[in-house]
Amino acid sequence: MADDAGLETQLCSEQFGSGEALGCRAAADGSLQWEVGGWRWWGLSRAFTVKPEGRDAGEVGAPRAPSPPLSGLQAVFLPQGFPDSVSPDYLPYQLWDSVQAFASSLSGSLATQAVLLGIGVGNAKATVSAATATWLVKGELHPRSLTYCCSQSKLDCNAKQWRLFADILNDVAMFLEIMAPVYPICFTMTVSTSNLAKCIVSVAGGATRAALTVHQARRNNMADVSAKDSSQETLVNLAGLLVSLLMLPLVSGCPGFSLGCFFFLTALHIYANYRAVRSLVMETLNEGRLRLVLRHYLQRGEVLDPTAANRMEPLWTGFWPARSLSLGVPLHRLVSSVFELQQLVEGHQEPYLLCWDQSRNQVQVVLNQKAGPKTVLRAATHGLMLGALQGDGPLPAELEELRNQVQAGPKKESWVIVKETHQVLDMLFPKFLKGLQDAGWKTEKHQLEVDEWRATWLLSPEKKVL
Repeated sequence: MADDAGLETQLCSEQFGSGEALGCRAAADGSLQWEVGGWRWWGLSRAFTVKPEGRDAGEVGAPRAPSPPLSGLQAVFLPQGFPDSVSPDYLPYQLWDSVQAFASSLSGSLATQAVLLGIGVGNAKATVSAATATWLVKGELHPRSLTYCCSQSKLDCNAKQWRLFADILNDVAMFLEIMAPVYPICFTMTVSTSNLAKCIVSVAGGATRAALTVHQARRNNMADVSAKDSSQETLVNLAGLLVSLLMLPLVSGCPGFSLGCFFFLTALHIYANYRAVRSLVMETLNEGRLRLVLRHYLQRGEVLDPTAANRMEPLWTGFWPARSLSLGVPLHRLVSSVFELQQLVEGHQEPYLLCWDQSRNQVQVVLNQKAGPKTVLRAATHGLMLGALQGDGPLPAELEELRNQVQAGPKKESWVIVKETHQVLDMLFPKFLKGLQDAGWKTEKHQLEVDEWRATWLLSPEKKVL
């Protein structure tokens, strides 16, 4: 009965984000008594009373609820609404990213010291003009087309792999700077090559960081997430600066010890980068993740969830665009006669045309003007399924029969097999798509590499647009 009475006196409640609710009850003197159950991060448990304003002449105002002790730091370094406003992998990624940034800052200090030594700082025989000329040449010898070259590699499709590649390339660039003073005759060429590598790092690193920010921001708060990442980076760089000021006098004049410290910091940097990238769980499908999920589905009839698929996704390979599947190719590249066009159109109503080269196991897909994300996903699934016909491992009965026909001679015409796989996919793809959605994949968008060519064709039956 006492519990029932307590429940009746609870007037209202409120909570901050996903923290525990604050229950409000009426006190005997008519004031409001808020019972603080606690905040997720700080574990407070206490009660405080808010009296009506002006109740006593001596009271200046009503007391406020206690603020969490670390709320000021959270406002500076974590996005508003954390952890609900960001992806679940935000915290582990940022922790490992901070470790790698700290290691990179210390390695950069060692590299900078080596470059300054190489251009003549501390050498009484070196002239100011010679040092200045060397520094200027180092900074200017880089191609202006690096941004263009990197943009062609679809960095957002394989952001994790390119992020790891960029950081490893940055380590290579710093190693070149460390070794530059050892060979003075090649100093300018060495540091210029290092600068080339850092230009690529700047483009690839910045682009992939933007792609990861899109993934982490869950409330259209990309600016806030990016700003807090900058705050964290500033803090880490400050810590790196302080440690560098203590470290550099110890390694100065001892090249072997300096090189040993650099190798240790580089190993820590690569390991932290790997752990950071591996902690990411992308819920959208690129070609690598789709290949993993589809292979598992065809072999076991189950759809991998995003966590399992991301854990299995290769990080050291696969960041360069694959040539086995091409989406959005021009129609004129595939057909040169009415008969060839009829072969591609016949036997299906999908808003894409698919051409399969069995000898090279290469699939090229022409997309219709009205093809949406689900059409692209089906076309990619179709292309990867054709590739599975030339591989090993168990397959559903319908595909197993087709694989036996493909692997037995004489070969069937490719367009005939494509036509038959359209019929198989009509049965398999709706179940596969529902399995993807139930497992937590976002099928309304994708990270598949798709070119901009679109086409229409008059010989097709009425198309269904997904």
